[in-house]
Amino acid sequence: MSALEHTGCVGAHTGWEPRYFTLQDAQGLVGAVPAFVKMHSYGEFVFDFAWAQAYARVGGEYYPKLTIAVPFTPATSPRLLLRPGTDPGCARRLLEDVQAYATAESLSSVHALFLDAPARSACAAAGWLLRRDCQFHWTNRGYASFEDYLARFTAEKRKKARRERRRVAESGIRFETRFGGDLDRRLLDRVYALHQDTFRRHGHEPYLSRAFFGEIARTLGEAFMVKVALHGSEPVAAAVFFWCQEALFGRYWGAAADYHSLHFETCYHQGIEFCIERGILRFEPGTQGEHKVSRGFEPALTWSAHYIRDARLRQAIGAYLEREGESVDEYTQEVQAHVPYRSAAAKEV
Repeated sequence: MSALEHTGCVGAHTGWEPRYFTLQDAQGLVGAVPAFVKMHSYGEFVFDFAWAQAYARVGGEYYPKLTIAVPFTPATSPRLLLRPGTDPGCARRLLEDVQAYATAESLSSVHALFLDAPARSACAAAGWLLRRDCQFHWTNRGYASFEDYLARFTAEKRKKARRERRRVAESGIRFETRFGGDLDRRLLDRVYALHQDTFRRHGHEPYLSRAFFGEIARTLGEAFMVKVALHGSEPVAAAVFFWCQEALFGRYWGAAADYHSLHFETCYHQGIEFCIERGILRFEPGTQGEHKVSRGFEPALTWSAHYIRDARLRQAIGAYLEREGESVDEYTQEVQAHVPYRSAAAKEV
């Protein structure tokens, strides 16, 4: 959060204006909520553009709104930050304060994104509308090595994964793992340029600045990790990750040339191998991408909660979310049938 502010990635000129809510007691900080006044819906990964358009058609102003999130980060984590042992009523008080602020400032709505279970329960108890979506996550089931992991695949999928990895190696590409403290200015420049190019190829400017990359490399240390693909001594691709013992989070990637299967190797296989080596429990590679399923990622529900001030809009959105939720559930069940793992009863020679 500090790096985002210090380097200008959030602020009034970006449409992300910080509004941090806090509770204090005699011992100091009890709880906090990271929130932002938004003038648009970009960088959230929970899409409500259609809601804004519908509200405008009946004469309402959807923006500004309030968003509780980590900007540009579609990863589930705590949103109601509470000191350990705090009375559960503090979560309710924080949400009441957020709602009161939205009313006082004439904000149309509040949106809490990628909620962990405690925040989801607190928002539901407060009467907020719940929304679910599907990502694809990898789970570490105690694999001893990458080959041990592939041994759980069907023969066809195992062969495909090995072929992908072999094609990258046959291109003369090797990988290095670099943590924040291992990234000098020149390599950070290269990593940032590769990431920037990916955005520009899709017609966008990146959300994050080069100065942000420099600050988090310095302040987060090992929690900031980059997989660098080298052809000879030249970095030709890179994938940016954040990690702790609980999870690896894949965020950005870029490549200087089109090598066969390089995206899959850099962003997925290398991340899985890192999790196995470190005993990390799960790998969240970001949003979308059914192509992740054949590489061992399985459908996982993500949650958001929405406080809508206008009764008409709240009713319409609530009805829509019921229908959408049923479709999401059907989709996750359908995708689960296509994961590459052998069933418990299956036997292969």
